[in-house]
Amino acid sequence: MTALPTHRPFLDLPPLTGASGTVRLPGSKSISNRVLLLAGLAAGTTAVHDLLDSDDTRVMLDALRALGCTLRDDGGVLHVTGLGGRLHVHEADLFLGNAGTAMRPLTAALAVLAATQGGSFTLAGVPRMHERPIGDLVDALRPLGCQVEDLGTPGYPPLRLHGTAGGTLAVDEPIRVRGDVSSQFLTALLLALPLVAGTRDVVITVDGELISRPYVEITLNLLARFGIEVERQGWSRFTIPAGSRYLTPGHIHVEGDASSASYFVALGAIAADGGAPVRIEGVGLDSIQGDIRFVEAAQAMGAQVRGGPGWLSVHRGLWPLKAITLDCNHIPDAAMTLAAMALYADGTTRLTNIASWRVKETDRIAAMAAELRRVGAVVEEGADFIAVTPPARDAWRAAAVRTYDDHRMAMCLSLAAFNPARVPVRILEPHCVAKTFPGYFDALFGVARARPEDVPVITVDGPTASGKGTLAAEVAQALGYHLLDSGALYRATGLAVMDDGVDPADETAVARVAGLLDLRFDGGRCWLRGQDVTDALRSEQAGMMASRVSALPAVREALHGLQLAFRRAPGLVADGRDMGTVVFPDAELKVYLTASAAQRAERRHKQLISKGISSNIQALRADLEARDLRDSSRTVAPLKPAEDALQLDNSVLTIDESVKRVLGWWSERRPFGG
Repeated sequence: MTALPTHRPFLDLPPLTGASGTVRLPGSKSISNRVLLLAGLAAGTTAVHDLLDSDDTRVMLDALRALGCTLRDDGGVLHVTGLGGRLHVHEADLFLGNAGTAMRPLTAALAVLAATQGGSFTLAGVPRMHERPIGDLVDALRPLGCQVEDLGTPGYPPLRLHGTAGGTLAVDEPIRVRGDVSSQFLTALLLALPLVAGTRDVVITVDGELISRPYVEITLNLLARFGIEVERQGWSRFTIPAGSRYLTPGHIHVEGDASSASYFVALGAIAADGGAPVRIEGVGLDSIQGDIRFVEAAQAMGAQVRGGPGWLSVHRGLWPLKAITLDCNHIPDAAMTLAAMALYADGTTRLTNIASWRVKETDRIAAMAAELRRVGAVVEEGADFIAVTPPARDAWRAAAVRTYDDHRMAMCLSLAAFNPARVPVRILEPHCVAKTFPGYFDALFGVARARPEDVPVITVDGPTASGKGTLAAEVAQALGYHLLDSGALYRATGLAVMDDGVDPADETAVARVAGLLDLRFDGGRCWLRGQDVTDALRSEQAGMMASRVSALPAVREALHGLQLAFRRAPGLVADGRDMGTVVFPDAELKVYLTASAAQRAERRHKQLISKGISSNIQALRADLEARDLRDSSRTVAPLKPAEDALQLDNSVLTIDESVKRVLGWWSERRPFGG
């Protein structure tokens, strides 16, 4: 399985029982987009290491390209040649998705640059971005002389920023901005106003209590790396010194994302209950990110956490976890993970001072309350708090949880799969994790464990040329499941037998080769003994050899354990001739795929012709009928439908129609209401 590249509608998580191993975190979103903008505004070229590759950073990169920055990727290191504080492009329409870390700072920076150097820029995003407030930032910019035009609902994107070359800004007096809605408004001003700190200091004052202060600390830390030393008095007054000018630091490394670390800290607290811990690499106790303080909250709930520069190690401690009451102003994003941990606590966990949740990618208080109730929790919510009481063991429900196109909802709710009732969890629209952590589910399944009997299996058996391999691959892709192409195992055995010079009639020797088969599937490719054999497996010679070795009982027995090992979370689709009858007799859905001999012969003829191999349809049909008879007459694992298999004749069906039929049968068997 790979990191959800397509917008599949759901991903089913089987009951998960434990976790151990190592997770390497992607770069921090908060740091990545700040660094990109700073590098784009600075003079010189900045080499950015370990940049997050996600939806949010991609829209920032697109914006920088549109504004005239030069970007060059050199082996995973991004070289950004900045504008030096001078506009190279004076008109642009920028689409910023749902990235607040791009929309707010770019609004401020381009408003300031357009007002002083001339230009016209429109900034827009997805519909949810147009519901996220930006009015307090706009209200701080307009008194300076920035021309900000509402293109939709006042106080919300989309916006047009424009001005005339030679303009000046009124920065003699302190610039006031509210701090109690989003710290991103202050961050945006801190990033933009060094561009006009010429002969006098520029002062920003904050009205109200500043929320999410750790994110402002990230901003100040990164500003210093780019040559801007901001002076602050508490959290209410910030001074940008006269003569400030952005300069590249040359190289800068992006820390792993501390908010993303929270899911795996929680995972260790919930499921690393013996043996190896969950180890997290990329961020450690020395992090500049405020969300590293999530570790303290997890420890308060009972997690055992050790750490150092760039790493954390987590074991389960107290069990059940300890319910807590916590003011979460200092960890607003990571606090969502505490709501998921509360499912495993010994009472009611109350998270307060989280009003900012309501203006994020979705109304996170309402969304989290609704979805935690869906799995069985008792939840109370208010304007700025949420209180979660876990379900009793018999109150857990198999639920299809909504994500609201919010990456943190998907990642937090995945932790519900560790429930003691051993019920599965369906994550709707799982691709939303691409906003910050495209490989999240791969990382989760890389360290999480499930009982084999809890991992769902779909088998697709059928005769030669019935299309079972294609059908199984498409179903696996649709569901995000692993794929077992049993035919490839026999073909790979055949290749190994030929490479080793083993007599294919020597059953004992061939079985020995099969038992030591070093085979892996990765990204649609097949690797045998470290060599890519994807194309070789499709050769006629490999097919003929597979037919010979698969008839040997000792070979089938030797490969049986390898086939069973493919049964891993989140699920498996296995195709072959005996998957439902012999290898996975407990499979939840068994499909027996067939087609008329005439139809299969025609398909085989077209396949051979496409390879430049001449063939005769009548001869192919006769060969297929002979193979059907031979396969169905075997004494070991004869070709036949399992007693409980659903038969699918695809003689007149397209592959899409066959896939739809199988997915419909699968949906009927799931406990999520279709």
